[in-house]
This record gives sequence, C-alpha cells and structure tokens, in this order.
Amino acid sequence: MHAPELALSLLVVVIIVVSLLSNAVVLICFLYNAEIRKQVPGLFILNLTFCNLLLTSSNMPLTVVGLLSKGHPGAHGFCQFVGFLDTFLTTNSMLSMAALSIDRWVAVVFPLSYHSRLRHRDAVLAISYTWLHSLSFAVAAACLSWVGYHQGYASCVLCNARASAVRTGFAVYTLVLHSFSFLLVLLVLCITYLKVLKVARFHCKRIDVITMQTLVLLVDIHPSVRQRCLEEQKKRRQRATRKISTFIGTFVICFTPYVLTRVAELFISVPVSPDWGVLCKALAYSKAASDPFVYSLLRYQYRKTCREIINRVLKCDSHHTSYHQQENGSANQPGNSGNLQRDEKQHTEN
Repeated sequence: MHAPELALSLLVVVIIVVSLLSNAVVLICFLYNAEIRKQVPGLFILNLTFCNLLLTSSNMPLTVVGLLSKGHPGAHGFCQFVGFLDTFLTTNSMLSMAALSIDRWVAVVFPLSYHSRLRHRDAVLAISYTWLHSLSFAVAAACLSWVGYHQGYASCVLCNARASAVRTGFAVYTLVLHSFSFLLVLLVLCITYLKVLKVARFHCKRIDVITMQTLVLLVDIHPSVRQRCLEEQKKRRQRATRKISTFIGTFVICFTPYVLTRVAELFISVPVSPDWGVLCKALAYSKAASDPFVYSLLRYQYRKTCREIINRVLKCDSHHTSYHQQENGSANQPGNSGNLQRDEKQHTEN
C-alpha cells in the first residue's frame, strides 16, 4: 500500500472513531436530559445525530475496506444499498442543518413569539419533509441503478453510466440533486445566519452604548477596569461572528470539494484521481464528526449534562467499590467467619 492510501485510510478511521464517540455522547445527553427533549432544536439535532451515526457505521467502514483491498467491498446488491444510504443520509443531514438554522433565526429575530411559531408539531413536520425529500432522490437513484462502487472514491456512491442517453439523465439528476441539497442548504444557511449575526451585532451595539454611558458616569473608575470592559465588548462582537462563521464555514469546507468534483465529472472525461476523490469523500465524512461539536457539545446545556452524567457514573462506581469493601471487611471478621462456616454446613446437610 502506498503512503497516500495509508494516510487516507488512517484519516477515515480517525473520523469514524471521533464521529461514533461524539454522536453517541449527543444521543446519551438527549436521552438523559428531559429539558433537551422538550426543546424544538433537540428534535433536529436528534435527526442529525441519527443520520451521522448510521453514515458512520455503514458507509465509512466500507471506504476503508475499499482503500485497503483496492476493490469492490462486498456484493453488488449490498453496495447498491450502501450507495442508497449515502445519498439519503447525506441529503437528510444537510436539510437538518438548514432546519437548525431556521430555528435559530426564528429564536433570535422573533424571541417573544418563538414558542408559538415553532412547536414540536412543526418540528416533526419539518423532519418528515427532510425524510421525504431525501428518500425521493435516493429511491430514484436506486431504481435507475445509478448507485454502486466508484473506484475514484473507493466508496459505494452515485455512479455514472456509459450510454450517452443514460449519461444525460444521470447528469440532470446529479445537478438537480446537488441544487436541491447542497446549494439550497447553503443559501438557507447564509440568509438565516447572516440575519442572526445582524441582530446579534445590533444587540451588542446597544450593550456597548449602555456600557460606555456607564463608564462616562463613573469618572473615578480605575483605568484597568475601563480597559477590561472595552475588551469584553470586543470579545462579545468577535464571539458572535465566530459562531456564525463556524456554522457556515464547516459546511462549505466539508462538502464543497466533493460536490464540485462530482459536478466536474459530468463534463470532464478524465477520471477522478483516487487520492483526490477519497480525500474529498473524507472531508464530507468529517462533517459527521464535527456536527456534534458545532451544534451540541460546545453549548452550555450539553456540557452541563455531560458533567452530570460523568459525576453520576463516578458516584455509582464509588458506592459500588465501598459496598464491596464493606462486604469483604465483614466477611474477614472472626465472628462472621464462624457464621459463614455454619451456613455452609447447613447448606451441605440440606
């Protein structure tokens, strides 16, 4: 095996491990904390976590097998099913990100009427749409036999046909798929999060004005305290920009190389280099590993839930250890040893 293939295999393995652990933690937090289950974003995050876990356990390992074996990782029907899952899960996860961005936009722009505008019923309807949208494209590709093993990506994905008529239909399908998944979601993310950033900057500006007015009134304030307040204002503005950049930036970095490569395949007869194709696919896979941190685990509520779970596990372990120590200590006492011998004798007689 060449060094690039080995490096790509290790990269995909690392992505699998991180994705499984992080998404499993998000799922545990959702099941443990009733407050997270009551919130509308929790349903969108649950759907995104489900897609990421299924994608990690089905498609990513086969990519590693394809890289190591340099061939078809399984039977043709099995590979078609995995390719179906790849189209369905990737599209579904993208639409879930769009739903989360719309939820954040409504929460920030309409905070007073948020609970009346977005309810659990609305979230279930939105998730149902993401499933129908994703299933329609995945089923169409499976029925037309446009899924299978692609050597350039070492994965079971959408595959181009050789016949010119079929190739035209496949090209139209691919363009429509990426237009109504990648481009649509990118447009929604940009519109919603830029509006959220605009509102956040407006609120930061109001807070800054109040802070400056307070500093002017407090003429006897120490210069270090004044400087600390000004630095906090700057950090507040940077924090809002950094969050929005993370939401949009991770989506663009992870999916853009793969989508552009798939579109370029339609118009260029040169086959995709396996190293570049697998790298693009690995970047797309990395979104499943980064989503838990971008949308969940870095938030205060999830971090608090993780601490509660860890403390509860440690407390149970300490109680279990102390209980066994007490049992062993009582068994080693002289009086208890006689009782144990007497119990064993009665048990033997019975």
